Amino acid sequence: MKASWKLLKFISFKNLRKMIFVSRLNQMFSVSSVAPRSKGSSVGGRASKRWLLSIKTFLALFWCLSLTDPAFSQQTKLGADPRVARVQMRLSLNDEAIDVIEKGDLLTVIEERENGFLIQTVSGTKGLVAKVNAVSLAESTDIYTELISKNEKEGRLYTLRAGAWWAAGKSSEAQADFDRAIELGYTAAHAYMSRGLFWAASRDYEKAILDYTKAIEKEPSEVAALVNRAAAYLASNQLEKSEQDYSAAIKLQPKSPLLYQQRAVTRKAMAKIDDAISDFSQAIEIYGHDKPQSIPAWMSRGFLYFQTANHQQAIDDFGHVIELNPKATVAYNNRGYNLQQLGKPVDALADFDKAIELEPKYALAHQNRAWLLATTDNENIRNAEAAIASATIACELNDYQDVSDMAALAAAYSVNGEFDKAVGLQEKIVERAPPTQRKFAEEILKLYLEKKPFDPKIAKQLQIEINSPSTTAAPSASPIQPSPKPTPAPAPSNDSPKPPKKRAL
Repeated sequence: MKASWKLLKFISFKNLRKMIFVSRLNQMFSVSSVAPRSKGSSVGGRASKRWLLSIKTFLALFWCLSLTDPAFSQQTKLGADPRVARVQMRLSLNDEAIDVIEKGDLLTVIEERENGFLIQTVSGTKGLVAKVNAVSLAESTDIYTELISKNEKEGRLYTLRAGAWWAAGKSSEAQADFDRAIELGYTAAHAYMSRGLFWAASRDYEKAILDYTKAIEKEPSEVAALVNRAAAYLASNQLEKSEQDYSAAIKLQPKSPLLYQQRAVTRKAMAKIDDAISDFSQAIEIYGHDKPQSIPAWMSRGFLYFQTANHQQAIDDFGHVIELNPKATVAYNNRGYNLQQLGKPVDALADFDKAIELEPKYALAHQNRAWLLATTDNENIRNAEAAIASATIACELNDYQDVSDMAALAAAYSVNGEFDKAVGLQEKIVERAPPTQRKFAEEILKLYLEKKPFDPKIAKQLQIEINSPSTTAAPSASPIQPSPKPTPAPAPSNDSPKPPKKRAL
């Protein structure tokens, strides 16, 4: 996938060579006409190679699309929307032909401009193409249908049209074309890989794994097939096989930080926490400590440190994220909670406040702030009324559907002496709490019925007595978030994540 993956990289203008302009005959730039090739013809293997590159590019694009969502949904789009050539075009520089874009070629968009798209062709040439001549993938089905009408036995054309159907959200048409391509004898690894991506997007992981396996058998060094099979194994809870595939991919591409990050996700699911931390650390080393692309690895490692009660190390990792991105809302919330665990409520409150300043509708930060204000031993910042206000905001943001928000509000009411309200809320929490937390919720309800305020020390003792799996006073979700929520395969690097409306479980 080296050739195709290369097409997905952002091209810095500093590295652009002299601009090559693309146009149709009689448009802005003078170009010579390009005679259409006869059916099935090629010149020195050029057409065959071009189609191969187009299909590889398609697979790389949808590989990324699938990897940015835990369910492999095609709904998540790349930062640069792929485009399809509507007509045949010649690239020229000073009247000298540089390259030819065939009708149906996939074009990687580097930048959208007022007068066109700055694109990179399947062969790596960069140029400016008029918008009318580069349609979106979802709008390209007619282009491929026309090409198929001229060569109905060309299986790879069906694979490309399947991608267009898929992008347009027409799953049944996409499946039919993927199947038709293979029926016609197009059994290259790419055919199976593309259909495997479709099955994965449909959450039929068993069929996806079968197709990925066929692709690997045909091209054992195909990293994308290994990675996607590893993701499918992870999604279907076949963790050891997932780890093995990620390890095999890492042997082929030992300098890929994304692969270490994703193996870490699998190892975390296997309870191999030390190994997962090691993988995130390796990813950070490859990225470079001060590179923004390393933020997800820092966040994920910090989350693991939190889960293993290594709060200072978690604070350090989340703090580094904040240095790299001062608007990293989730990092402030996460660092704040770990500071609270180390007995630093003033610093913790400052972080919760900063998270809320950056994202006023961040329910989890409001909830954490409420717990802190209601339960801290520091009389200088303890404020039951402010806790009620913060917890109320959290509840309203989540439509009173999150029991942890409700628990924070009930605790704040109890601390403020409003036991009737505390009891009313806690009764609802008992009804909604998962079985593993119900006993704990019932014991807290007894406190409020006895007109005793919530006390973290009593809550902790109750958890010990009833062997509750919870490590916090809240009866369900984690008080901090991984960033982003772990996905089953590597996604393109991103900035610090925006907090979701619902808290992460």
